[in-house]
This record gives sequence, structure tokens and C-alpha cells, in this order.
Amino acid sequence: MILLIKNIKGLVQVRDRPIKCVAGKEMSILPAIENAFLIIKDDVIDSYGTMSEFNDSATFDLEIDATGRFVFPAFVDSHTHLVFAASREGEFVDKIKGLTYTEIAAKGGGILNSAKKLQSISEEELLERSLLRANEIMTLGTGAVEIKSGYGLTVKDELKMLRVAKSVGDQTPLTVKTTFLGAHAVPKEHTKTSYLNLIINEMIPAVANENLADYIDVFCEQGFFTPEETLEVVEAGKKYGMTPKIHANQLSLSGGVEAGVKAEAISVDHLECIGQDQINSMAGSEVMPTALPGAAFYLNSPYPPARNIIDSGLPMAIATDYNPGSSPTGNMSLMLSLACIKMKMTPEEAINAATINTAYAMGLSQTHGAIRLGAPANFFITKPMPSLAYLPYYFGSNLIDQIILAEFSP
Repeated sequence: MILLIKNIKGLVQVRDRPIKCVAGKEMSILPAIENAFLIIKDDVIDSYGTMSEFNDSATFDLEIDATGRFVFPAFVDSHTHLVFAASREGEFVDKIKGLTYTEIAAKGGGILNSAKKLQSISEEELLERSLLRANEIMTLGTGAVEIKSGYGLTVKDELKMLRVAKSVGDQTPLTVKTTFLGAHAVPKEHTKTSYLNLIINEMIPAVANENLADYIDVFCEQGFFTPEETLEVVEAGKKYGMTPKIHANQLSLSGGVEAGVKAEAISVDHLECIGQDQINSMAGSEVMPTALPGAAFYLNSPYPPARNIIDSGLPMAIATDYNPGSSPTGNMSLMLSLACIKMKMTPEEAINAATINTAYAMGLSQTHGAIRLGAPANFFITKPMPSLAYLPYYFGSNLIDQIILAEFSP
């Protein structure tokens, strides 16, 4: 199968070699080819260039005329809780009435609410609901997604979540990476000590036995898990080949960033509550600072200081945090808009943050996040747009016309 896309107004994020990530001033550089063509052969990017370079004597199985439209690499959403049982709009009303995230959790809402709902349904029903969300995010331009557990909070239900997440990857064209997040909250039937023992001695070995998780994560936050407990859990996971990711500094100066650096995490995610000391602690590390602007928007909390992070020479990624309680959306285009409007990132920086840098945060730098010869075809075609910046500018509308995703197993 040979596919030609011709007359592309802008072929965006073209790279001549795999790039691990972009940081600092390099985040403002977004290579693009105007009036371009792109040829896909057997699900792999075969060639591209300007239309003046195109050999119009060649024949193709399928042609798409992209006049007036842009082609971007598909979004890579490196932080989601896409597998969940039910929505939590009742808590949405609680927030409107003035209750805080912590107050809602204290009265049995939040993560424990999602856990109760998830424990009550079958694996088959959970998969059916999750596939609906997975198919929706593809229509919004996402081609690769990280999916966490963390709403099971028992051995049986954490395994159920991760099996469903794996099945999402098997049953859709999405590239899926999975994360074990047993340390998301402490169930009511446990003390902190007994639950940590369960995570370390039973959950992690069981997850590893079924090869269900690429990553291990902890909600390092006041009222949840301390930096010391976070390190204890992720070090246990590392013994089974799970790479750390950390929920860090969402609600307070929790020590999550420093714990992530110490644990050699691939990313520290949230970062609403960080100062220059935390930013400096990430310098020279391999960790990817990851903002989740949908959560900040929904909770009406401060946004991560992306401008300070980038101006300090660090990279920045952005993801949706798709979940039923604090970011009920998988719309990466909306994250671009929030990054530009609320975090003062330029369109070029935001697009780099949602493609190349999130690919790094999922261990997919060799295959995703860019238009590159020999890489799997993983891109979307927009509706007609006047410019690249129109994508984050025209918020609230789905400007994705078509997404093309190669079959790919990470």
C-alpha cells in the first residue's frame, strides 16, 4: 500500500534524524516544509519534500489532496487515567459550591470514589467503556497514549485496569504504554503501612508476573504519599524493570520533583507548585518536566511555570491528565491552547511539548513525535487552516480532519 498526500500547506515537525527531546531555546524551533508532499509505503514514511521536487509520473494506491491543510505528527499523550469506570460530575458541582480537591477526597470522593465504581464492574465492561474514550482521542489527533492504573487499589482490580489498558493498545491503532499507579491513594480498609506493604510485596510482583506495566508511578503529595514512601515504592518497581514516573507538586511543595530526580524518573508530572529551587534540581537530569494544564484549568489552580522552566534551559512536555475527577478531557489541541494562553508558551513550543517531548516521556523518541524517514506513519491532517498558530488559537473546535496511524507495537 502506497499513499501520497500532496499539496500540503505545511508539513510540520520534520526531522532528519531521531531527536531525544528539545529544551530551552530549541523548543521554539519547529521545522516545517511549505507546499509539501508526503509518501507512506507499507505504514512507513518513505519520502517527503516540496511539491516542486515531486515526481508526478509515479503511481500510488491512494492519493489525498491536502490543499490548504497542515500535516502534524500525531499527538503523544504521556499522562492519562483513561481507564475508569464512570464520570464524577457530582464532584464537579461540589467544586462549583466551593469544596476543594482535598475536602472532596476527605468525604469519600476523588480517587476512592473512582475506585469504588471500578471495583463494581467487570473487566469486559471496563474495556468497553475505555475503548469509547480511546476512539474519541484518536479523532482528536492522539496517536500514542500512556494509561495508568490507580483506580483499583486492590491486587485484583489494579491488574484488571492494566489488562484493560493493554487491550486498548491491542484493539485500536493507538500505541499504548502502561503505568502501575497502585500508590494513588490509601483505601479505607488499610493503614498507610499495610497498604504500602501490599503494593510492594503483592501488587508489584503480580503486575510484573503478567508483564502489565512499563512504568511505575506514585502520587507524591501531602495527604497521600511522602517523598520517602514514593522512593520506597518506585525502587521496588525498578527491581522488576518498571521505570519511574512521578505525580509531583500538584497541590503543594511536596518534594515530588526532588524524589523524581533522585529516582531517575523519566518524567515528573503536574508541577503546579514549584519554584526556582525545584526547577534547578532538574537541571542536568534526564527527567522530563510535564505540565497537565487541563487539571489546572478544571481545578482553577495555578498553572505550571512553563516560561521559567523553558527559560532555565529545560525541556517541557504537556499532556492531558485525562481522568474523571480533575481533567475530564483527552483533547490535546485544548492543551496546546491552554499552554499558550495560560502558560505563555509559543505555538512552536507547545507543539514540541505535545509531540517530541511527550514521545520522550513515553520512551518513544525513535518512532513517534516527528515526521521522519523510516518512522511509522503516525500523523494527522487538519481541516483548512491559515497558519500553524491557528491550531492552538482556534480553541474549542476540533480541527483534525483525518488521522493515519500505522500498526505499531512498542
